[in-house]
Amino acid sequence: MKKFTYLTFCIGLFSISALFSQNNAKNSGSFYQTDKIQTAEIMFDTENWDYLLDSLRVNGDQYLVANIKINGELLKDVGVRYAGGKSYQKDGKRNGFEIALNLVDRDQNYMGYSKVRLSNALRDPSMVREVLGFEIARDYMTAPMANYLNLSINGALYGLLINIEAVDDAFLNHHFGSSDGAFIKADPARSKDKPMGCKISIACNLEEDNSLDCYKYNYDMESFSGWDQLMKLTNVLNNDAKSIENILDVDAALWMLAFNNVLVNLNSYSGAVSENYFLYMDKNGKFNPVIWDLNLAFGSYKNTGIGSDLDLNGLQTLDPLLHENSTTKPLISVLLKNKEYNRIYISHVRSILYDWFLTGKYEEKAKAHQTLIKDAFKNDPNAFYDQKDFASSLDQTIGSRSKIPGIVELMSVRTRYLKKTKPLAVFPPEFKTNIVESRAKLSKEPVKSFRIQTMVSEYTKTVNVFYRFPGEKEFLKVAMKDDGKSFDGNKGDNIFGVEIVPPAGQTELEYYFLAENAAALSFDPPNYYFKQHTVSLADLNE
Repeated sequence: MKKFTYLTFCIGLFSISALFSQNNAKNSGSFYQTDKIQTAEIMFDTENWDYLLDSLRVNGDQYLVANIKINGELLKDVGVRYAGGKSYQKDGKRNGFEIALNLVDRDQNYMGYSKVRLSNALRDPSMVREVLGFEIARDYMTAPMANYLNLSINGALYGLLINIEAVDDAFLNHHFGSSDGAFIKADPARSKDKPMGCKISIACNLEEDNSLDCYKYNYDMESFSGWDQLMKLTNVLNNDAKSIENILDVDAALWMLAFNNVLVNLNSYSGAVSENYFLYMDKNGKFNPVIWDLNLAFGSYKNTGIGSDLDLNGLQTLDPLLHENSTTKPLISVLLKNKEYNRIYISHVRSILYDWFLTGKYEEKAKAHQTLIKDAFKNDPNAFYDQKDFASSLDQTIGSRSKIPGIVELMSVRTRYLKKTKPLAVFPPEFKTNIVESRAKLSKEPVKSFRIQTMVSEYTKTVNVFYRFPGEKEFLKVAMKDDGKSFDGNKGDNIFGVEIVPPAGQTELEYYFLAENAAALSFDPPNYYFKQHTVSLADLNE
């Protein structure tokens, strides 16, 4: 009699448990844990520090030297400067900060972090857009951590700010295993005249442009080199899309685009100005997008680049296939023109929608964050909004002119709308079981391979398993069969099987499934980008 190891999960429950463990593993006890407000005090040698920081901002990117205490720990000779693009205000009482802890002592850090980025949460009366937005993003893609920090300067309370992990060398090394690849920031905050001959529509939208000067006008190069790689990316994307997987992590790009759309994050590639993302080329020669700057997510920025700003109804009913045919958004239009990529994108939209919004988890998290910071917000001497606006910011539109939608006001309607749209109304394949054959009871013959089965819903046409062994980055793809000959049960019983024989010395396997019917596809686990099924020969031979 054959024995099986059952790895069966309800998709919804699995998503939530994986999501929970991932976020807590990243945040527990760290500088970015979301259940505790951090504290910091900057100590300048002068009282006119704000004037000096304004001057440095106007004249370049230099730092003003100071000391800082972070959660009581003193760090000396750090560099401080104002941060933010559109959010920076000269003579403003509430600006964001970038703090280089290792300005003088290159080894100085706090809990392993050498840079502190503090956002002033412009146009976010709820104070949760960035923390919640990055929390959602991290379940599906590489993204910074974020929480809250109470800042004082020279003994006076400055305010409650958003503490966002810097996308720097440490971040790149942690997520990609290197930091010496081409590293580009999509930040069209230009201080020079546009060169002659550049395309009018480009603003970090990855259209191919006419000269190197045009690229330098639109993008910031954060690494020592990389212009050739960026130009190659735009050339392949716009002229040789069939080769795009050789230079771009397409799946990561589709996750970012799905995130932007579901959360109505239009201050991004998906909005009027294609900005607020990074591109990093990993050791495999592929660019990986990293999302950035979420204070205007959840509809706080309203322009798609098509016509005027959207009203509340327009934001709530934003088309999930926005820019599908736009020539000025090739990352969207070119990728979604590919049938498989289009279906993967819709699957990602569905995962985010079902994991966070149909469950109401986003609202629970938003309320928990507001409960945590309520007193700190009340005591903030430089807050952009008053207590009444803060208290109403989840359920009501704030501001007679800015009209910043309440997060729940926006997303409760948007969730129902998206669920009923044509791309999402179809039913994707459902995974019912995940089984790996174990050593037969009383048998002395050890299991030497991985015989994997999965049961799927009726009308599923194809099932593929993607797998890799420890130490490998890339997943290999193999088709599973329902032919009665592939360790799958009987032919036509909706049980698909495959045998994977490991090479010598490999005893463990990571894998995930992709199933497709006539109208849609689905993954198991849904957030496979960070969480896969795992199995070992040792477990199978117990």
